[in-house]
Amino acid sequence: MQVFDTHAHIGLIYEDPIEQLRVIQEAKQAHVNRIVSICNSLHDFEVVYATLKSAPSVYHAIGVSPSEVTNPGRDWIHIIEEGLKLPNVVALGEIGLDYYRKFGDKRSQIELFITQLELANKADVPVIIHNRDAGKDVLDILAERLPEAGGVLHCYSEDAEYARIALDLNLWFSFAGNLTYRNARNLHETILTLPIDRILVESESPFMVPAEFRGKRNMPAYTPSTVKFMAEMLEMDIEELADQLWKNSCTFFRLPE
Repeated sequence: MQVFDTHAHIGLIYEDPIEQLRVIQEAKQAHVNRIVSICNSLHDFEVVYATLKSAPSVYHAIGVSPSEVTNPGRDWIHIIEEGLKLPNVVALGEIGLDYYRKFGDKRSQIELFITQLELANKADVPVIIHNRDAGKDVLDILAERLPEAGGVLHCYSEDAEYARIALDLNLWFSFAGNLTYRNARNLHETILTLPIDRILVESESPFMVPAEFRGKRNMPAYTPSTVKFMAEMLEMDIEELADQLWKNSCTFFRLPE
C-alpha cells in the first residue's frame, strides 16, 4: 500500500530542519510515500523548500494564503511566478477565502485570490483552494476563473449539495482527518456521493488529526488512518482505495505513478 498526502504543513509541525526530515522518514515507514508541502507565506515557502528540496518524496506548492492578505510580501507576484519554475513545485496554493478569521477585508481577500488564479492559469498549474465560511464566493469565483489545470477543494468542509455543484467544474475534493469525526455527517454524506476518481486524501498536519490519534499533533504518518475510515465508509478494500487515491493524486498533480 502507498499513500499520497496531498497537503501537509511540514514547517508548522516543526521548525527544526532535522525534525522536518524525520517527519518525512516516519511517513515513509507508515507507507506515506509522497507528500505535498504547503506553506501559507512566501517566506515560509523559501525556508521549507530549502530544507526539503532534496527529499525525493516531497513535492511543493507555492502561494499566498488568505491569512497573509495584509502582507503578501514585496514583489510577491514575481516570487510566485519564479517559484512555480522550481523543481518539484507542482501547484499554486494554498489560496482562497477565509471569512471565519476575518483576515483583512473580503474585497482584499477576493483580489488576492483572483490574482493568484490568473497566475496559475498563466503558468498552467493546478490550484489548492482554502475555503472557510466563504463557500458561495469561492464557487462563484471558480466558476469564472478556475485555471484549465483545475483545482482541489482542500480539507473539504461543505456538504454534498455543494459538492454536486462543484463537480460541474474541474474540481477535486480532498479529505483530512476531520472526516473520521463522528459528528462530520456533512463529510460522510459527501464522500458517498462523489465519483471515486475525484477524491484525494491529506493530513492537513499539524491540524485535523484523525480521531484515532486525538490529542496528538497531526503528522503525515497518520494519513492512512483517514484512508482506512474512508475505505470502511465506501465499503472498499483499503489497499484498493489507497491505490485509487494514489492514481487520482498523480493525475491531479501531473506526476508519474
